[in-house]
Amino acid sequence: MAMWQGAMDNRGFQQGSFSSFQNSSSDEDLMDIPATAMDFSMRDDVPPLDREVGEDKSYNGGGIGSSNRIMDFLEEPIPGVGTYDDFNTIDWVREKSRDRDRHREITNKSKESTWALIHSVSDAFSGWLLMLLIGLLSGSLAGLIDISAHWMTDLKEGICTGGFWFNHEHCCWNSEHVTFEERDKCPEWNSWSQLIISTDEGAFAYIVNYFMYVLWALLFAFLAVSLVKVFAPYACGSGIPEIKTILSGFIIRGYLGKWTLVIKTITLVLAVSSGLSLGKEGPLVHVACCCGNILCHCFNKYRKNEAKRREVLSAAAAAGVSVAFGAPIGGVLFSLEEVSYYFPLKTLWRSFFAALVAAFTLRSINPFGNSRLVLFYVEFHTPWHLFELVPFILLGIFGGLWGALFIRTNIAWCRKRKTTQLGKYPVIEVLVVTAITAILAFPNEYTRMSTSELISELFNDCGLLDSSKLCDYENRFNTSKGGELPDRPAGVGVYSAMWQLALTLILKIVITIFTFGMKIPSGLFIPSMAVGAIAGRLLGVGMEQLAYYHQEWTVFNSWCSQGADCITPGLYAMVGAAACLGGVTRMTVSLVVIMFELTGGLEYIVPLMAAAMTSKWVADALGREGIYDAHIRLNGYPFLEAKEEFAHKTLAMDVMKPRRNDPLLTVLTQDSMTVEDVENIISETTYSGFPVVVSRESQRLVGFVLRRDLIISIENARKKQDGVVSTSIIYFTEHSPPLPPYTPPTLKLRNILDLSPFTVTDLTPMEIVVDIFRKLGLRQCLVTHNGRLLGIITKKDVLKHIAQMANQDPDSILFN
Repeated sequence: MAMWQGAMDNRGFQQGSFSSFQNSSSDEDLMDIPATAMDFSMRDDVPPLDREVGEDKSYNGGGIGSSNRIMDFLEEPIPGVGTYDDFNTIDWVREKSRDRDRHREITNKSKESTWALIHSVSDAFSGWLLMLLIGLLSGSLAGLIDISAHWMTDLKEGICTGGFWFNHEHCCWNSEHVTFEERDKCPEWNSWSQLIISTDEGAFAYIVNYFMYVLWALLFAFLAVSLVKVFAPYACGSGIPEIKTILSGFIIRGYLGKWTLVIKTITLVLAVSSGLSLGKEGPLVHVACCCGNILCHCFNKYRKNEAKRREVLSAAAAAGVSVAFGAPIGGVLFSLEEVSYYFPLKTLWRSFFAALVAAFTLRSINPFGNSRLVLFYVEFHTPWHLFELVPFILLGIFGGLWGALFIRTNIAWCRKRKTTQLGKYPVIEVLVVTAITAILAFPNEYTRMSTSELISELFNDCGLLDSSKLCDYENRFNTSKGGELPDRPAGVGVYSAMWQLALTLILKIVITIFTFGMKIPSGLFIPSMAVGAIAGRLLGVGMEQLAYYHQEWTVFNSWCSQGADCITPGLYAMVGAAACLGGVTRMTVSLVVIMFELTGGLEYIVPLMAAAMTSKWVADALGREGIYDAHIRLNGYPFLEAKEEFAHKTLAMDVMKPRRNDPLLTVLTQDSMTVEDVENIISETTYSGFPVVVSRESQRLVGFVLRRDLIISIENARKKQDGVVSTSIIYFTEHSPPLPPYTPPTLKLRNILDLSPFTVTDLTPMEIVVDIFRKLGLRQCLVTHNGRLLGIITKKDVLKHIAQMANQDPDSILFN
């Protein structure tokens, strides 16, 4: 049986096929890839690798009325040769080998002239320059998104008459009529009821504000989903599952293109401002990777090598998290732990530099107006105590349970969306979810505010100057005990806030399930943190009141003295946020670092570690996949998870194609096939490549040739050299034999042949084969027995086999 069924479903080779590679814009591809009409355009936001062709690229031929001479039609690089089709996997081994050859050539030339030495130095420096540009662009876009989202979020509640471009906080900053107790109220800021009916009191004013809030939310959501649907379908979602897949070597043309960047930046602001239960942090990773991919166009070193480009994208992902949270170190660790497939030491340094530049740029813009880089800065003055590890671990258990519940329900809903009529109406779905969210959110002040503001409020440690309901304690202004905060019995405001937060928790848990995965930019970091922060604050206030009213209990009197501030509810909120985020994403090390960078709470690393590990253990016990891996599997992307062990005792012969009773493997011979024979094989099969053997009888392996390279090379030969006809013989050997007179010119295609394809024997254990595919990034592996070619194993075959062993549907792996 013929081998290697590629992701692209080529329906045959036609004479005009080469031009068909150069036709459309891949930014028009649909996001829902399983339903996509696959486009193999070469004009793309992800530029093709131009095959660097050098020595011995000859066309050997002669013919009627011509002298026997070598025609070097491959002397010039052929556009498209050495590139990859859309929805295909790159060959990491070949890409790394080509980069080594390129680097060796530059190094050797640098000794010949001053200009070559300068070129060598600039080539070495280009990586750092690229990181600098990525950091600057990512930080600038993040600052723009933050400022715009703050303004548009406040636009739902009112407008600043002193300058419509000011948000609520900035509007009242310079007002002379603001009191400390009511610092959010100033005459310059007018609610919609004040503008429309000139009053902010009464039921009718409440209804007007309610109506305008819902109306603005629907408008923002409608604009977001419409822009995504019309201009850049790839701009929806968080983008992290696709980024992980792309970094593993998969090609999704246009996913990191210029249109995707522009539309995602605009619609991310609109989606966040609509009040939906989503965040901008995950999509910012996608935005930063788009910046990295586009800037790669400026450097041949990265534009022409897909493996090198993925090193840049790993660093860009780190810069994205850096500007999302103000956590440069956490960003580097996030890229290493969560998204990157290949992360050499050089990439670690450059990721650190890119994250540093991005964070510095964001700090220079100062989007939060508080001269701080971190999103939720806290100042806790009370140390935590050993006994508190118990409630921290309980929060970890809650985070693990929430993570497992969310992943299962969200994946079930997304699968329903893909397999039913619901998926055909993304605009209606977004508007319905937005309407429900806005209608339920407005009456509750904690759901009405943006999720980032809510988390900031929950992390806050109540001081003497706080006016929040969460800080409404009965004797909080009694400072008779040495200026320290005394025992704090909860007041009416705290009890009211607890009920409102409980309702907020229920709404966030339910609505986030239906929001994540819609056709708008939607991140999961902030909603997950909000769920955990609410649960943590509720538990923290409960512990605080328990310690106040039952100070004589043994667990409290040993470390909680009378009149001291023993429990910090804000710390519980912080730990809960880390627990829920860890339960959903299964991050550990990077999560803890992000959390302490995010809050500045360096001394609380141990509680964060305890909660993060507990949530991971609990969530893993209920399901091994994090949310991003689950979405990768749902979409059928060919991603080999490096963290999973293959424990089954199968052999390469059990997985390879062809199987027993299947037709023989489709192969090409090195010196006996005509152009017509090869074109017939191409038109009758859909395989992405073919083994080349000495002869069909011997089945001794010579090499491996890609279908795409064959098509383009034959087309190019037909166009550039007269006399190439269907009966011309194709040679994959270094030297072709002398031709008799009046013989059609031959085609010498050894140049496009991979002479060192990776091979294993038929008795190689599959656990070794799986490790080879993971660590070398192979796209296919040939199987031999005593030197004879038996079959082939592709990445898709490995993924299908793993799915079968796990009792899953092997046909869910859609792409190769």
